[in-house]
Amino acid sequence: MAKVRLILDTRKSAKSIVNGLYPVALRVFHQKTRIVRLPYYTSPAGWNDKSMQIKKSAHKNNHIDCDKANENIYDKLHIARKLIVELGDSINSINADTLVGYIRKAWDKKVDTKIREEVDNGLTLSEWGKVIVDRKLKSNNPGTAGWYANGIKAFTKMNGDKDLHLNEITVTLLKNFQSEHEAKGNSKNGISCYIRAVRAVYNSAIKEDQFIAKKNPFDHFKVPSTRRTKKKAILKEDFIKIRDVNYKKRSPIWHAKNYALIMFNCRGMNFIDLVKLQIKDISTDRIFYGRSKTGDQLSVRITDELNEILSFYLDGKSNEDYLFPANYDGSTKSFEKYKSLRRRMNGHLKTIAKDSGIEEVFTTYTIRHSWATIAKYMGISTEVISEGLGHHSLKTTQIYLKSFTNHVLDEANELVVS
Repeated sequence: MAKVRLILDTRKSAKSIVNGLYPVALRVFHQKTRIVRLPYYTSPAGWNDKSMQIKKSAHKNNHIDCDKANENIYDKLHIARKLIVELGDSINSINADTLVGYIRKAWDKKVDTKIREEVDNGLTLSEWGKVIVDRKLKSNNPGTAGWYANGIKAFTKMNGDKDLHLNEITVTLLKNFQSEHEAKGNSKNGISCYIRAVRAVYNSAIKEDQFIAKKNPFDHFKVPSTRRTKKKAILKEDFIKIRDVNYKKRSPIWHAKNYALIMFNCRGMNFIDLVKLQIKDISTDRIFYGRSKTGDQLSVRITDELNEILSFYLDGKSNEDYLFPANYDGSTKSFEKYKSLRRRMNGHLKTIAKDSGIEEVFTTYTIRHSWATIAKYMGISTEVISEGLGHHSLKTTQIYLKSFTNHVLDEANELVVS
């Protein structure tokens, strides 16, 4: 005969990532054991296993209306027991999973649809967002963590500083968010950044079975397309000008010039990857490093110019030493230090551009775009450029090169019509 009982599911896999509590569940035994979680969570100290009830006296249960919760879970137990009795001997022709399915159907008939949706989808944007942000911080990805946090903050602010349940995020809400920010004069790039961050949080909750979406609003909403507002590259001739400008050896701006040329020689290396380099990352004639953004491992052959610059920084250092004075250990707690280093670097690059007679904006990001653009003008395929930059897809590389298409077409047109 099948048996059912209310329990607290204290398996490690059942523990809530959000609040650290365990779900109350119905244990069904019919040839095999099956656990059906119910929408109430408590601690082992907050559960009375003998009476199969949530304890009203437990501190961890302050967030629960214990009387109502106990009434609901006992009602589910009663419905399950009643169903087993009604099935009689025919229960022997079904397995445990089929029995659980029948129990769920019996419960559904007793619960109002709207109430059921509220119970099943009680997770909020901030609750699950915190889980995702904390993961990124623990894995030393504070930049991505900040991106998620800013998106969540923007949506919460639009909602009158009240948290949003994930099932409250609808196409209408997304359109209202977009129009409200457009009315404030915010850029499409900024609006898109917020929405994409929240979309990532929302979809991760679905993928990890933390939330059941009746209809995913992001499948029916077009995120505002981003556009490049400024040309973010300089010419190959400009790098020759930078090479020719002289600064006092060991001065901060002298180091900055070296960093810029190293990044250029390393196929547009990101500044964050540069300042994390250690002596052990250099082997014979190559530099090996992992991209902070994706974790992909890249290898760059050391050019003659790069070898000449590196000889100064390699002198007298051991394997575990950082290659450059502007070192960064990649940890979350040191991220503010990195941002300060980047600000100073960009300030020096602005001075270097001025001293070199370069009118375009020159930043650490310019170096990366410049390498890609120069390579494209020299006839190197987009596929090769993409691999050189360490991109996961050609689409990302094409975004880098997109703003230069008109320039190439204009030159072609001049040749045709002149």
